Amino acid sequence: MSLNTSHTPDGKGVLIYNGEMILLYSSNVKLKFEKYEHPTFKGTKNGSLYLTSHRIIFMNSPGKDEFRSFSMPFNCLRDVQLEQPMLAPNYLKGWIQPLAGGNFDGCPEFRLSFPKGGCIEFGQALLRAAELASRTRPFAAPPAYEQAPKAQQNTYYSAPPAYYMSQGNYQGFQAPTHVFPEQPPMGNVYMFESPPPYAGIGEPVLQPVNQLQSAGVAQYPIAPPQPGFVVGAGAAPQQQPAYNIGAGAAPHQQPPYNIGAGSAPVPQPPGYGAYNQQPGYGVGSGVTPQQHYQNVPNSSQPPPYTPYQEAGPLPSKNGPPM
Repeated sequence: MSLNTSHTPDGKGVLIYNGEMILLYSSNVKLKFEKYEHPTFKGTKNGSLYLTSHRIIFMNSPGKDEFRSFSMPFNCLRDVQLEQPMLAPNYLKGWIQPLAGGNFDGCPEFRLSFPKGGCIEFGQALLRAAELASRTRPFAAPPAYEQAPKAQQNTYYSAPPAYYMSQGNYQGFQAPTHVFPEQPPMGNVYMFESPPPYAGIGEPVLQPVNQLQSAGVAQYPIAPPQPGFVVGAGAAPQQQPAYNIGAGAAPHQQPPYNIGAGSAPVPQPPGYGAYNQQPGYGVGSGVTPQQHYQNVPNSSQPPPYTPYQEAGPLPSKNGPPM
């Protein structure tokens, strides 16, 4: 995730990547952070929310707040849960892992609420989008990372008309447009030349830059890419392995969820925990099974073998012999 990398310099426009699609939009969302003391994150933020094919983008309402935009890629979300308090609106909570160079450190807990309703439907849509994104795999090894010129990083363009799925159906994902009928304001969506640097729903369809209209230059670099593709050079993004939105789980592991009624856990391939590991050593510990058992203390060894001894004759029914 990253702070203040997804908006135009005037704070009114949202910046997406080349090939990234907007699936759902809401103009009335509240975002709050817990268990995080950074001054920029204090207080409740009121603004608009974009669910795209690769992430969540929150745009804070224009004002004096230093918090302008916030990007949450699917593979950075953990332990997303629906909370239904008795005397307050429903909200989604979870925690997020930062990206390198994302303008802040730490793992804050976030809370998203929808004053006009739709929290359960959005949670289900988010879970479905993350499941589809986790299926994306690269077909070949990505090229070595190269830093693109700064001018290419900072230039953004007017987004093409197809940036928003008006029917809400995109590569197997059906957005709940009956709950969120709003569309992004005309002229407020802009696009970087670079493709998304993380996995999303399907492969992005890149727009040729020579067919786009330059709209301006941002005074900050785009969100930092994952190692393995060339920023601004038209190379395919390096896709992430399957991930989940579970509490502290390693890749390919899926803990139980409870995001709305009828939402089922996302089936994921088994992780390391599904294999029969020998006790006392773990993946990445540098200790092999042979080395482990050479160092097992004697106290943990089985007891020595005792030869079988035949039992004596049973006593007579008439008592011991006289």
